[in-house]
Amino acid sequence: MQVSLIVLAAGLGSRMNSDLPKVLHPLAGVPLLDHALAAGQALDPARTVVVTGHGADLVAKAAHAFDEGIVTALQDPPQGTAHAVAVAAPLLSDAEGKAIVLYGDTPFVRPQTLQAMLDAPQDIVFLGFQAANPKGYGRFLTEGDRLLAIVEEKQATPAQKAITLCNSGVVAAEVQTLLRLAAAVPLRENVSEYYLTDIIDLARAEGLSVGFVTCPEAETLGINTRAQLAAAEAAFQAAKRAEMMEEGVTLISPETTFFARDTYIGRDATIGPAVIFGPGVTVETGAEIKGFCHLEGCHISRGATVGPFARLRPGAELAEDVHVGNFVEIKNAVLDEGVKVGHLTYLGDAHVGEFTNIGAGTVTCNYDGVMKHRTTIGKNAFIGSDTMLVAPVTVGDHALTASGSVITQDVPEGALALGRAAQVNKPGLAVRLMDKLRAIKAAKKGQ
Repeated sequence: MQVSLIVLAAGLGSRMNSDLPKVLHPLAGVPLLDHALAAGQALDPARTVVVTGHGADLVAKAAHAFDEGIVTALQDPPQGTAHAVAVAAPLLSDAEGKAIVLYGDTPFVRPQTLQAMLDAPQDIVFLGFQAANPKGYGRFLTEGDRLLAIVEEKQATPAQKAITLCNSGVVAAEVQTLLRLAAAVPLRENVSEYYLTDIIDLARAEGLSVGFVTCPEAETLGINTRAQLAAAEAAFQAAKRAEMMEEGVTLISPETTFFARDTYIGRDATIGPAVIFGPGVTVETGAEIKGFCHLEGCHISRGATVGPFARLRPGAELAEDVHVGNFVEIKNAVLDEGVKVGHLTYLGDAHVGEFTNIGAGTVTCNYDGVMKHRTTIGKNAFIGSDTMLVAPVTVGDHALTASGSVITQDVPEGALALGRAAQVNKPGLAVRLMDKLRAIKAAKKGQ
């Protein structure tokens, strides 16, 4: 069965008090929108339409960054959820199978829940949840497994307000049926909007069945304020930490470890305190990340150690048994098996061969102010402390650079490179100079 996704992402999000569209605020290192898209993509949809509005260009850019195949439809002005679905209709005019309507600011709905909605026997299926505090939510009016209506709180009677089975807004139906019903929804004059929940009456009038599926309330958490965003971040991190430990990862200080949505860590890896994972990080089995490291867009192989106080940026690739120590930064660089980079070093746009040692204070000078250039270091080389490697440059296998060298030319295999200025000693000058400076200082104090 083909599935289409309609993701509503047009809201201004005024309660966020931000110039950034609400769905682009980050959660676990990626926009809120990415979480909704990821849940939907797990269903292998044939087509995904993101309905944009406020900040449409930015939202479209984010959607395409997630998946270039996503198409967008502009809702301007926004006139409610049924109107948003109707806006998406031209892009789905030839779609078959079912469609699911998701929300870009509701990040935690699970793929399993969406699949349950697709598998339900009714023609129209809404997603509900039992609310601990139902205030503000639309209430489900049900009869057995049938959904008779969804009543908004403002229109609810006291008895209806006591109902705790509430509407998440997510709905699934045969795609053309959904589009046709959404286009027929009447305007609610009191709010000047078209409500998607009003398709229930239209569907029942046609003899279509309307049902519901339920999920835990935590799945339906919507983000409307900064406080809710912080609560969502805390909920995500708590769940991710528990998942990691359940899968065999050691977290020395779980409460200080922060993950991105896509962080992958293999079993028997050890993560020290205050480690932050940005998007795109893979840590293989048995690797160790020591405390106070920041990692993003990198791959760390088994047996490698990183940190403490290290930073791995996008494109950092560490092979097995690599050691990256404190105050080392790696960016767009491949370190082959057994490489050691102990401390106080920057390696950018580089390739370092196996079992090479990089001394303290080494810098690959990769940027000339306009373009980036690459440094290549062979295997079993030894880069002396405080070496400046001015790219583009190559250091051969088994070569050595003397400490304090500035390397501007390629170093042949097995060669020793010295790039220092000649040292000159002036006998007695240090004592005379210090005496002169102390006298000047004393004279100033006496004035």
